[in-house]
Formats: sequence, structure tokens, C-alpha cells
Amino acid sequence: MPYTLDQLNTASQAEAEKMLDGLYEHTPWIAAEALKHRPFKSLAQLKHVMAEVLARADQDAQLALIRAHPELAGKAMVAKTLTTESTNEQGKAGLTDCTPEEFARIQKLNADYNAKFGFPFILAVRGPRGTGLTRQQIIEAFARRLDNHPDFELAEALRNIHRIAEIRLADKFGAEPALGNEVWDWHEALAAHSDPGFAEQGQLTVTYLTDAHRACAAQIAGDMAAAGFDEVHIDAVGNVVGRYKADPAVRHPKTLLTGSHYDTVRNGGKYDGRLGIFVPLACVQALHRAGRRLPFDFEVVGFAEEEGQRYKATFLASGALIGHFRPEWLDQADADGVTMRQAMQHAGLSIDDIPKIKRDPSRYLGFIEVHIEQGPVLNELNLPLGVVTSINGSIRYVGEFIGQASHAGTTPMDRRRDAACAAAELALYLEERAANDGDSVATMGLLNVPAGSINVVPGRCAFSLDLRAPTDPQRDRLAADVLERLQQIATRRGITFKLEETMRASAAPSAPAWQQRWERAVAALGLPAFLMPSGAGHDAMKLHEVMPQAMLFVRGENSGISHNPLESTTADDMELAVRAMQGVLDELAAETAKP
Repeated sequence: MPYTLDQLNTASQAEAEKMLDGLYEHTPWIAAEALKHRPFKSLAQLKHVMAEVLARADQDAQLALIRAHPELAGKAMVAKTLTTESTNEQGKAGLTDCTPEEFARIQKLNADYNAKFGFPFILAVRGPRGTGLTRQQIIEAFARRLDNHPDFELAEALRNIHRIAEIRLADKFGAEPALGNEVWDWHEALAAHSDPGFAEQGQLTVTYLTDAHRACAAQIAGDMAAAGFDEVHIDAVGNVVGRYKADPAVRHPKTLLTGSHYDTVRNGGKYDGRLGIFVPLACVQALHRAGRRLPFDFEVVGFAEEEGQRYKATFLASGALIGHFRPEWLDQADADGVTMRQAMQHAGLSIDDIPKIKRDPSRYLGFIEVHIEQGPVLNELNLPLGVVTSINGSIRYVGEFIGQASHAGTTPMDRRRDAACAAAELALYLEERAANDGDSVATMGLLNVPAGSINVVPGRCAFSLDLRAPTDPQRDRLAADVLERLQQIATRRGITFKLEETMRASAAPSAPAWQQRWERAVAALGLPAFLMPSGAGHDAMKLHEVMPQAMLFVRGENSGISHNPLESTTADDMELAVRAMQGVLDELAAETAKP
């Protein structure tokens, strides 16, 4: 019989240590130390405490834990001396059935990895769904991580060890993430649709109103209907809109709005945007199965376009809901010469109805959005969830330093007017200045010497600037300092410059009351409510213009990478996101039901 949390909390120290035996390979002291913090209100809290125990340990203790693990498909597996837990995990991943070629490849990788890092390669081979990675996925991860820096790889090994412990703990307590598994499966099914030219290569690309995009819309609509939404339709810009109606006893109910986008970047990941559709879908499914109604309508929107990949119309779909659809977009043509107007007509959308989908903010309580973090912070902190304080405001520029091209051999260093060195100096200043704020970021993403040559001092250097901060005043101070330094660099080096502002977006701070609802929902799970800004833009930025909004971030695996096929999260973290949203719904229901 699986253990229960009550049993763990009331057991003696020795009995409790026995219950948690085997979570960390041959390293019982982690669980033993964590048990001093009983009682735990959830397994999530226990997992977090164990992660904190290991984080406070010195590096020698951390290395000892890593070295306590067997190699994948290594000598211990062949000799059948693995622990019961490791035997189960390597078996589920099919490592006991390697072909001779696969076995030889893994042995070579084991040797190379140990030679470089001094400890065995650690991978949670049961994967993010808990059902096991394929041997090919394991080999690809092995080869990819060989290129990592040793410090990073040490941390990555520990993160995988925590994931292994998480799965083992769930086995001991019979704690299958049923809701998270459903959310995971919906993502996998939706990822079957991809645009031509990418689908054939196994890459995920879904751009506005392509066949794959429309297939995604139809599938999301079907999932909504199956989950129990009362109304489901595709609107005039291709948004998939589902509404779970309020308790009939409530007169003139308002609406809570949520959702995110289902389009992707080219060769992107499965979770960016889509997580914010399927997490609330799971909430509605649970409400429907329980026969429960809320004292407000719950509207979930799968936004048709956010990324601006096919047409230059970023936030087209969420913008349309606040009346910001720009008619001139209709005449934009894609790379194949197809205008947006033609694409909409081909998809059967009614352009004349676009103004009709504008929402009346007075009928809405607010907007909440769940999103994968798209960054490394939660992953590095071993935290599954983060509460967003603000979506950063940003300013973008494109510019060019103009110096003097000259012979690299005959021009003395003190007589050069090197445009590339000016850009390099500015790039280093960006790094230093943004770091001074702690939560500002600055990037020179484009850097190009036109017609450059190995033996010519660069006379011109084109560059870009992307400056972001959680508030507009902080963003503006950052921009002012960067532009002042740019002028100083140009003057001191005897060069000129051109600079054009190409984009300015206001910050979208979370509404305090809504942010606090997320904080309380996360705390109720036994987790710290970690507060963080969002460096990326989201549909919530558009809704922020007309109603209160707040976001919840979910940890990403693989260093939180996004806009990339390696973008990933786990069914366990998805489960926590669903439960956090359920907490917000429950709290809001209690507030709304009050006379």
C-alpha cells in the first residue's frame, strides 16, 4: 500500500527515514535532514525542502551524491547490481534492451563524460511524463550535454537527481499527477500539427492560418467541447473561445478571462503559449466532472496569433479582443505573396465581424495567464512555479557606428576609427549597466560588419539594442544611460553613428489583488511564492490595457530554454499549475459569492 502524508508526518524519525529510503541514491542524509522540518502540508513542500537541503550542502557532498549513481547502461546494469529503483528506471527507458551498437555508443559516451567532468552522467530517464525516455532521446541528451561547462553540468546533474527523487517519491506515495498527465497528453496531440517544410523534418512550426494552424484550432475546440465547456467557437480572427457558464442561480454574472496563444515560432517548442490553454482546460474538465459551477463565467481563449511569424502583426489575436486590430494588416503579404485578407478568407473567417469580438471590460473580472517561464531562473532555484510581478516594458533600436575602414597592418592602434570596437565597447556596457538594476536586461542581438575583411579595420558596424525593465521609468533610465554612453564612445573614438527607435512597449505590472491570489494559491501548495518579472511579452500585455491581469510561470526543463525543440516541462509541474489555478478559482468563487 502506498504511504500517506499523514503517516509520514506522524511517524518517528527512524520510521519516516525508512519510508523515504532510496529517494536519493545511497544518500539517506538528505531525506533525514528534511524530515526535521515536519509537518509537511504537501509532497511538493517535502520535495522543495529536500532540494534546499542539498543546495546548502558543500560541493564535496553534492559530488558524492552524483558519484553514488550508476552509469547508464553501465557495468552495474550488466552485473545486475543496481538498486531496485535504478533497475526499474533503466528498464522503463529500455536500456536493458540496447542493441550492440547502442550499447557501444553509450559506453563511449560514459567514458568521454567521466573523463571531462569527473562524475557519471545523470539523467532522469523516466522523463518529464514519467513513462520513460527512448534510447535515442537518452543518447541525444548524453551527446548534447558533453558540450556543457563543468559548473553548469554539475548543476544539471543535481537537477536531474531531484527529478529522479520526485518520481520515486510519487511511486512511494501513489501520487500520480493525473491532471498533469492529461495536460501533457493534450500538448503531445496538438504537436502533431506542423507547417509544411517543418513537419517533414520533425520540427514544430505553426504560423497564422496555415492548414496546421487551422487543424490546431479544430483540435483545441474539440478538446474544449469534450472537457465540458458550454459554448465553443472560433471567432473572426481564428481565436478558439470556450465558455464555462456560471451557476444559473447567479444573475448577471461577470466573466473571468484566461488563455494564451497556440501559434509557434519556427522550429519551436510544444509549451510556449499552449500551456496557458490546457491548464485552464483541465480546470474546467475537473469542474464539469464534479458537476460544479462557479458564480462567474469562465472564458478560455486560445489566441490565434502572438508570435508575428507569418505576418508582422504581433498580438493580433489578443489585440482584437480589445479593439486594436489594425485594418492595414490585411494587406500584408507573407513570403509566398498571400495577403492576410486572402488567408482569412481561405480559412472561412468573416473580416467584417472582427470589430464585433471586442470585449466590454466592464463585464469582466480580470485576466489571468499561465505560461512556461522561457528562462532559467525557476529551473536553477528548483522551484516549479513563479508569480509574475510585471511584464517588462521594452525599447528597441537599430543603429550603425560609422568610422573609417583602413589597412589592418599599417594603421596604428592609436589612429584607428574602428566601428566594431565601438560596438563591442557598447555591448560590454549594456551587460554592466543592466546588471546594476538586478532585473533589467539589455541585449545587442544583431552585430554585423558589412563587407568585412580579415585584414581591414571595420569602418562600419550595424547593431541592435533591446532594453527591458519591469517598469517604464526603470526602462527609460536604462535607455538614457545607454544612449549617453553610446554618444561618449562615438565622440572618444572619433566616429559617428545612426540610431533609430523601432519599438517601444509599456510595462504591464500585475494587478496587486490578482498577483496576491496567485501568491496565496502557490503557498497553499506548500511552496514559496517566488516573485519574478517576465522578460518576454505575453498576451496578458494586451489585456492589461483594459482589465486587471496577473500571470503564473511554470518551470521549464533544459535550463528553461524556449522557442526551441528542447523546450519542456514535467507533468508534475503541470499538475501544480492546474492546482494553483484551481486555488485562484476557488478563492474568487468565495469572494464573488459573498452578498
